[in-house]
Parts: sequence; structure tokens; C-alpha cells
Amino acid sequence: MAHRVALRWLGFTLALALGPAAMVSAEEWGGISPGTSTMETVRERYGAPSRETRQQVEGYDTVQWIYEGARAPAGMKRLTLEIGMLTPRGYRPNLVRFFVLEPKPRVFHRMMIVRGWGIPDGSGEQDGRSYLFYKAGLMVYLDETGEDALSMVFTVPQPEPKAGK
Repeated sequence: MAHRVALRWLGFTLALALGPAAMVSAEEWGGISPGTSTMETVRERYGAPSRETRQQVEGYDTVQWIYEGARAPAGMKRLTLEIGMLTPRGYRPNLVRFFVLEPKPRVFHRMMIVRGWGIPDGSGEQDGRSYLFYKAGLMVYLDETGEDALSMVFTVPQPEPKAGK
């Protein structure tokens, strides 16, 4: 739970901090691209979410959509979207800020990730888990073997993470 809350704040804070840089091309998956896709385009592609939560983040109304169980995309345990993003043109309540894929075991292994998204811009370890980092907007957290993706966080383009963070 703390991991999810931290991801929510990270995505919102980075979208605020990046401003115009946040509007350049982001990594995408399954027809969803942070900073470009809207609630409407996601609903057209995946239907209604399993759960919807509304809250305020830094004074803005945001929405979290979760697709799990039978509503999760094929090969995924869960797809979580954070919707509502501050852009250079103002706040857009229907814009996907970031999303998190939680694949089933062996769906996204390290080599498949590199084939699909290229050589990572960086890698490291956080909380005893390895991760791969793409400046274009993807952070992949790997299992204890360092081979299978536990979660994949898709965001607008990001600065490189600082060592030890």
C-alpha cells in the first residue's frame, strides 16, 4: 500500500515539476500513453474499471482506475491508472498521468523488456529489488531473481533517478 501511495505522489509531483517537458513523447503500452491518453480512450479500449477511487492531490481532483481479475488485460494481474494531470495549459482532469502494470509471472522477463523498449538508460537496486530505468517514461521493478517484472510504471519522460533513492 505504501508503495502505491508513493507512486501516486511521485507521478503527480513529477508532472508538476516537469511542466512542458512532460508533454513530450512518453513510453506506452496497450494503447495507453501518459500525458496523451484520456479516460475516454482508456474506457473505449478496456471498458469500465473494476474499481474507481476519487481523491484530491495537492488541491486537484484525481481519479484512480484499477482493472483486476477478469477486467485486467491479458497476462496482467492488475492495471492501475492515475488520472488527472497538470499541463502547461492548466489542469486536465481526464488525462492519464501515469499507470502501473503488474504482470503475471514470466509475462515480462528482462530480455522481453529490452526487446520491447530497448536498452535501459539506467538500472539499480531499491529495497532489495533490481530495477530498469528508461528516461522516456518507464521504470521496471524486477523480482528477486532480477529476471521477471513485478511492476512496470509508465510515466511522462523522467530525469534519471538519483543514486540510493
